[in-house]
Amino acid sequence: MRLFGLDIIAASFSEAVAILTDAVASRRGPAGIVSTPNVDHVVRLDKQPDLQPIYRQAAYLFADGMPIVWASRLLGRPLPERVTGSDLFVALCRQAVAHGWKIAILGGMPGDGPMLESRFAATYPGIDVTVMTPSMRFDPLGDEGREAADRIRALAPDLVFVCLGMPKQETWAGRYAATLPHGLVLCVGAAMEFAVGLQRRAPRLVQRMGMEWLWRLLSNPGRLWRRYLKEDPRFFAICWREYRSGVRDR
Repeated sequence: MRLFGLDIIAASFSEAVAILTDAVASRRGPAGIVSTPNVDHVVRLDKQPDLQPIYRQAAYLFADGMPIVWASRLLGRPLPERVTGSDLFVALCRQAVAHGWKIAILGGMPGDGPMLESRFAATYPGIDVTVMTPSMRFDPLGDEGREAADRIRALAPDLVFVCLGMPKQETWAGRYAATLPHGLVLCVGAAMEFAVGLQRRAPRLVQRMGMEWLWRLLSNPGRLWRRYLKEDPRFFAICWREYRSGVRDR
């Protein structure tokens, strides 16, 4: 579905997992980029159009967030359900164990790599994972970004999870995914912290109600209030503009 200038795949979560599992098994050539745009991403892309070409490079875009799903239905281009990066992370880690895939992760706090690898081993027994934790001054297009790409290329993983937050993770993926020999590069933000129990996700009922954003805001108001209360309301204006554009096209 074409929404907010993005070609978002209209798939259920189980379909998305099947699509990506098949892609890892069958894809040849450069690694494909997977991104899960949410409201914050749509707002940032509207404010910073220079980021849009990076998203157009993605081979797979899925809607992360009920507001985008609700908007798709109101705009007459319905998506079946949300497909979150956090859920994909867990599902693909399980697929990696089942299929013997190798995983590389770029993200986490400096020096936490051994601890994170231990948590992965305990949470997903048998997983083959290497965690690379960047410095606090990580520049995706600088020397450290290039060195991370060189190391990941040498590992030749089937899955690369980039957990740096927008836009660093998308910038790194856009620059280096095409230099990796195969597999997928997934831009998944804080998904790693949820996947190994460092942060707690909202209860399932809260997720189904589309209120996970409120749970996260209340859990960390100091860091997230600006995003959810000041910046993301711009999404309503973007939806209105999208609706008006659709009316004109018809």
